[in-house]
Amino acid sequence: MAVLKIPTNFNIDLEFEVPEFYRRLFAVIIDYVLLFFYVKIAIEILKALANGMDIWSTDGQYNLQWLSIVLIMGPVLLYHVLMEITLNGQSIGKKIMQIRVVNENGGKASISQFLIRWLLRDIWFLIILLIGLNKEYMGEKAESLFLIVAVMAYFITDIILVASSKKGQRIGDLLARTILIRTHTKGSISDTVFIEVADSYVPSFPQIMQLSDKDINAVKGILENARKRGDSYMAESAAARIKAHLKIESDLPPFDFLDVLLKDYNYLSTN
Repeated sequence: MAVLKIPTNFNIDLEFEVPEFYRRLFAVIIDYVLLFFYVKIAIEILKALANGMDIWSTDGQYNLQWLSIVLIMGPVLLYHVLMEITLNGQSIGKKIMQIRVVNENGGKASISQFLIRWLLRDIWFLIILLIGLNKEYMGEKAESLFLIVAVMAYFITDIILVASSKKGQRIGDLLARTILIRTHTKGSISDTVFIEVADSYVPSFPQIMQLSDKDINAVKGILENARKRGDSYMAESAAARIKAHLKIESDLPPFDFLDVLLKDYNYLSTN
């Protein structure tokens, strides 16, 4: 399994496991199987609703079209972007296959990044493919051939990029600056960055607020990686650089010092 190293501002690399291609493939298959069953159920609901409508009138046809969009097309087209935004970078398929979308720094991807990925998802190109096949049926062979070749070129390029690139990024990931990682590792700080701190908590190092969100993400990732490996040198190095950068004097052990920093950040950023 490929391991991706992301440099931080503390000269310590965070490590993430890049999921195998089959995990991404199975996640896609699971999502489309779920969507297939949803569409079958939605069609039955639509048929039941249509029975009580005058579908031969102009108003009836208009209402039926809108019901089709709301019940079928809308949820199918919006499934991935809504899931990834609400489930912290995961769809149901990704959750089952233990993979997640994060930004290139290992933190939580932004809504704009999820939207960019969504605009270049396979669902849109499958729709284009269906349009191409319909044009073939209608006898518009030149337009049909162009659309089919364009879609196939996109899918082949995407597969080659995912299978061969170091970060396993497809075209949508490259433009959105996102990556997919395994979730069983704790490389993504967005899983645990928020720590519950008592209202009576007294911060020890208010200088922590001088660091950027990216720096805080890196501190959390370094602490998790150091604990996971039992690597005290990694924690000592990070603690030393933070003390020098923020001009902090402390005799706390490295792990305790980093823990206090994160608690201080959580308290000060929410109060």
